[in-house]
Amino acid sequence: MDDHVIKISPEAQAMIVQLRDQEPGEGEIGLLLEVTGVRHGQFAYELAFTPVSDATGEHVVERHGDLAVIIPVKDVVSLSGSALSLNDAGLALDNPNRPAAMSSPAMAIPQGDLEGPLADQIVQVLAESVNPAIAAHGGRAELVSVDGSTAYLKLAGGCQGCGMAQVTLKQGIERILLEAIPEISEVVDVTDHAAGSDPYYQRSKK
Repeated sequence: MDDHVIKISPEAQAMIVQLRDQEPGEGEIGLLLEVTGVRHGQFAYELAFTPVSDATGEHVVERHGDLAVIIPVKDVVSLSGSALSLNDAGLALDNPNRPAAMSSPAMAIPQGDLEGPLADQIVQVLAESVNPAIAAHGGRAELVSVDGSTAYLKLAGGCQGCGMAQVTLKQGIERILLEAIPEISEVVDVTDHAAGSDPYYQRSKK
């Protein structure tokens, strides 16, 4: 039906029904599909079998043949237009939607260190290798905290509010820092991108 939140291929539906029929219990079992968070700039999901009777007013229950799919109301917009299919690796969800990074709240900055040899190395690499590379975009990266082996950065200038900020962070800044400083295991962006006023890239063009 056109009003379904998601589409399910016949192969995926057959597999899900086969697994569902192995679930214990007398009542009808449905497939719960929910968004659990954001990972690497995309939604993360959880698929689980649950009694249809557990669905409340906070859920949408849609029928795909004799399969009931239960979706939290809060996730309907995020999942709308998705397609669940079966490939060699198992079930795969193709979702045309992406997290609204521009409206995400700023991440709380942990109380780490800004002094010491590790912090000094990070500041030096930012100054010598990172910021000259992103200066052409009007951006800069600043170290705000070091907690263990994790470096927390704030992007400013043209990088604040930029739709390509996560690409810049993961493919550029993080790669440079990890290669230059083996003691670092992760780089986290704690920028309030919603406050950005002059991003170099507004959004990536399709």
